[in-house]
Amino acid sequence: MATCPLCKQDSCSYFRTRDLNREITREIFHYFRCSSCGLIFLSPIPSDINKYYPSDYYAIPRSLSELEKAAEGERYKIDIVRQFSSGGRLLEIGPAYGNFLYLAKEAGFDVEAIEMDPNCCKFIYEKIGVKTLQSNDPSEAIERSENYNIITLWQVIEHLPDPWKILESASKKLLPGAILVIAAPNPESFQFRVLGRFWPHVDAPRHLHLIPLSLLTKQALSLGLKPIWSTTKDIGTLGWNAFGWVYFFTNFSKLRYIKTGLASIGKIMSIILSPIERMRDLGSAYTVVYKKEE
Repeated sequence: MATCPLCKQDSCSYFRTRDLNREITREIFHYFRCSSCGLIFLSPIPSDINKYYPSDYYAIPRSLSELEKAAEGERYKIDIVRQFSSGGRLLEIGPAYGNFLYLAKEAGFDVEAIEMDPNCCKFIYEKIGVKTLQSNDPSEAIERSENYNIITLWQVIEHLPDPWKILESASKKLLPGAILVIAAPNPESFQFRVLGRFWPHVDAPRHLHLIPLSLLTKQALSLGLKPIWSTTKDIGTLGWNAFGWVYFFTNFSKLRYIKTGLASIGKIMSIILSPIERMRDLGSAYTVVYKKEE
């Protein structure tokens, strides 16, 4: 048993798994599911969680031109933001080396960031020219910042020890009518239902929480954040669907030549199962936009 970090109810063991994606350790990690709120969470959280983010966790581009090419794959993110906001101050929490930040700056937004990796912070500041605060505690960092028209967390909230604190902190720093954009793994996805503890988007132990969209929205509403748009079929999620199947198969072997063949099987599975994963709410990730009450 473990205590749910959100509603404090006793929660039963849901599954056990290892670091299948990176194999940094052979440790077994325990995930629990709260029968009250539905949150899936890792317990206990390793005290040395930073060791599971090795120095090569982020493949930092060698130049700005290399970043520009990589950023094109994330243009859908700026397209989503522009549906709901035409400009203003934008804060990205957890930008890695800054693909989205670069696009947002090019689109005319006044951009800032909070990132834990010092090498990424250095790259963002020197190559993109964006003010970046290096911090392992984004909730504390955001409380020292100004107010924003847009705050984004792209595949970040699941990494945070206290996702509810960052949700509350972000809500306080949003101007009336401003938006909060969150993308995260979807524990109600078709892949998770089929693959369970072998689902690559569990990504133990880096993903500390798997948050159902309904639960996230319930908490957002309590903070004055109204959902105005959500999907599990955006371009990013379609990519995460393929990622899930490819990594599921390649995680079964350490040999490169075998991994190549397994990756091909994963790609074929992704194509075959695409119609199912494009059904409502069955994609491997969700993206949701909340608007602060005016």
